[in-house]
Amino acid sequence: MLTYFELQKNKTTVGTEIIAGISSFLATSYIIVVNPSILSQTGMPFSGVLTATVLVCFFSSLMMGLYARNPIIVAPGMGLNAFFTFSAVLGMDVPWQVALGAVFWSGVVFLLLSIFNIRTFIVRAIPKPLRYAIAAGIGLFITLIGFANAKFIVPNSATILGVSSLNATLLTFLAGLLVTAVLVARQVKGAILIGILFTTLAAYPIGRWWGGETATGIEPLVSWQGIFAAPDFSLLFQLDFVNSLQWSVLPVIFAFLFTDMFDSVSTFVGLAEAADLLDENGEPQHVKRSLLTDAVATTLAGLVGSSSGTAFIESAVGIEAGGRTGLTAVVAAVLFLPFLFLAPLLSVVPAIATAPALVLVGVFMVRPITKINWLQLDEAIPAFLALVLIPFTYSITQGIIWGFLSYTAIKLATGKYKEVSVALLIIDAFCILALVLS
Repeated sequence: MLTYFELQKNKTTVGTEIIAGISSFLATSYIIVVNPSILSQTGMPFSGVLTATVLVCFFSSLMMGLYARNPIIVAPGMGLNAFFTFSAVLGMDVPWQVALGAVFWSGVVFLLLSIFNIRTFIVRAIPKPLRYAIAAGIGLFITLIGFANAKFIVPNSATILGVSSLNATLLTFLAGLLVTAVLVARQVKGAILIGILFTTLAAYPIGRWWGGETATGIEPLVSWQGIFAAPDFSLLFQLDFVNSLQWSVLPVIFAFLFTDMFDSVSTFVGLAEAADLLDENGEPQHVKRSLLTDAVATTLAGLVGSSSGTAFIESAVGIEAGGRTGLTAVVAAVLFLPFLFLAPLLSVVPAIATAPALVLVGVFMVRPITKINWLQLDEAIPAFLALVLIPFTYSITQGIIWGFLSYTAIKLATGKYKEVSVALLIIDAFCILALVLS
């Protein structure tokens, strides 16, 4: 194990990797329930999607750990499941079986792009300032998710966003954030995990001993719904291979392809930059194998009954807990598997318990912006746009689209033609096509 995962080379230990794997799992485990709640609105059985979600998480994360040897969790992507449900099935009246076929075929294209190193070529075509900005933008995005999960930041008709009034839920989140921040600042091993457990325990009285949103009538945040739930394999191989290749479905396939490709590439690059998971050339380590794993995850998702799989930004929680090798992903993968049978146990960990971890991860992921030369405006402006548009649009894809397009436009307009590669122009073409079709 020490040799295969190169623990000494990466300056980590088995214990650290296990804690990191548990932390990443706790930060991503919400997908086991959230993904079925979204996809089931298409008419797919909730229990079937839950089983499919666990299978994608387990096999894809295991492959990421053993084959790509990176501490990154792979799971059905948020945003991709929303597109599957609300755009493809409900918006375009595509049957969910055909939509699953579109997911599968987009995964096949992913595989071809990965096998022939085209996706690796794309990663290496991303300018360094945009890489740093994407990493920081993802950090801000994760922080926003954390604050939203805790209902610290809420919608406001007058100011777009606002701060919630103090209540039991918000006070519990703030207590968890403070405890976790102190533990991290004191460099306590497993600080993120301890913070999640502390916040879960602190949330137990809400709805029982004292109110949450109101003084009375609030449902408990931490609830026990039993232990056992048998897996439902009814969605396995229910995709429509043939009808998903109709001309009318090709835009859906392309949308899955483009969104998943850039979400996974930007997430992978961002995590690699933030955690210094780089090779001797300054490129993300094991990039080809990692992108191939992501492609397999999408293909597998279509086969078992889920929306596309992708690298998860919440992997940053485990990375910040010390995870530096594939052993982190293996530990997390193994933890997903029992929830084929024990899914109700996830209700014990509420959203506000992982929220402090997500907020603090943003602190660590904005570090790369110090590498951007903010005085060189032809690079600083595109980097800034990518940085702020990722959280402001609630879309990693939109952030990188406008980052790429503005970078190219400014470089060309200032006469720096040599700094615009052919690969970057190809990426720009796909960015424009995605904007037209969206």
